[in-house]
Amino acid sequence: MKIVVVGTGYVGLSNAVMFALKHEVIAIDINENVVNCINKRKAHFYDPDIIDFYKNKDLNLKAYVNGSKHYKDADIIFIATPTNYDPNKNYFDTSSVETTINDILNVNKNAKIVVKSTIPVGYCNSLVKKYNYTDIYFVPEFLKEGKALHDCLYPSRIIVGVYQKEEKYIDFAKKLIDLLKKSSLKEDVKTHIFKYDEAEAVKLFANTYLATRISFFNELDSYALFKGLNAQEIIEGVCDDPRIGDFYNNPSFGYGGYCLPKDTKQLKANFDDVPNNLISAVVDSNRTRKDVISEQILKIIGFKNDGHDDNVTVGVYRLTMKSGSDNYKTSSIQGIMKRLKAKGINVIVYEPTYKEKYFFNSEVINDLDLFKKKSKLIIANRFNSELNDVSNKVFTRDLFKRD
Repeated sequence: MKIVVVGTGYVGLSNAVMFALKHEVIAIDINENVVNCINKRKAHFYDPDIIDFYKNKDLNLKAYVNGSKHYKDADIIFIATPTNYDPNKNYFDTSSVETTINDILNVNKNAKIVVKSTIPVGYCNSLVKKYNYTDIYFVPEFLKEGKALHDCLYPSRIIVGVYQKEEKYIDFAKKLIDLLKKSSLKEDVKTHIFKYDEAEAVKLFANTYLATRISFFNELDSYALFKGLNAQEIIEGVCDDPRIGDFYNNPSFGYGGYCLPKDTKQLKANFDDVPNNLISAVVDSNRTRKDVISEQILKIIGFKNDGHDDNVTVGVYRLTMKSGSDNYKTSSIQGIMKRLKAKGINVIVYEPTYKEKYFFNSEVINDLDLFKKKSKLIIANRFNSELNDVSNKVFTRDLFKRD
């Protein structure tokens, strides 16, 4: 079986690597540097399992920039191209998905197309209408950054969205589930076959629930900050209730990364004609949390609106959204950083994965000792033991020292 995977972000590449253990896989990406990395088995983002598989597994995987000639004889084509949220349109930018489908149908009118990109509710039905083509399937992904391949190999569940629950589509959905199950390492995986809209909704509601849980514990922590209470003790007491559970409860500067910010906004947009309070509040809560954290930092450094000490330098320890990740796309600490800079605070950055001299006009210092020395206050979304020697000047809400 020949499989083509279009898009090699953490969703696309983790799937391509997983399939390549047993099948011929062609990966397509418009970035030539990324293609070269894949062919040289060099990871272009941090994922320890992908690094290990590159080094120790025999992968039948090749990458190319131009996909058209590889679409012709492909049995299944997975689309995992990025769909960033466009705030002006209140909608994901799905143009990369449509461009790929155009290219596929120009050379192959019998392809089984499987969309893995995150999309709005109702999107696959719009594709069927636009292209008059029903052999399109949607498989939502539930992957954690830094553990994408692991989560592919040990999936929490497999969901396939189909055009109609008719024999033709159900039969292929079962074959697709069989492919995914046999490619994984987990023996017993829950599977579901839904119509498009339900499958699309699962993805957005799942991520929005995670964002809701983060926001809840962040607001608990904000309350404790304002009232002078011990947030850690409150969280431990709350989470001893087995219905709540002692997990995903560590405060942060806010949720960030590839998925949660855009998925919550997209779900909110999908609610435009449905009465709601909670979904909108989750998006607003994340913004409020960054305001609260910024105000706490300004208070610590003695900032006053009528002026402040120009010699005060706040150090940002890591731009990444979480430990074990090299992604700092829409990371919450950047929101804090921008708020401080808007007040005229001098901000420097320690981020060893960032190779430029400046990040948003703030100096990047990748000598950790010099960074510590120049920072009056260090802010860290996630604490690291390398800050132990300056812990007295570190501001973090990482109470449990984990994600």
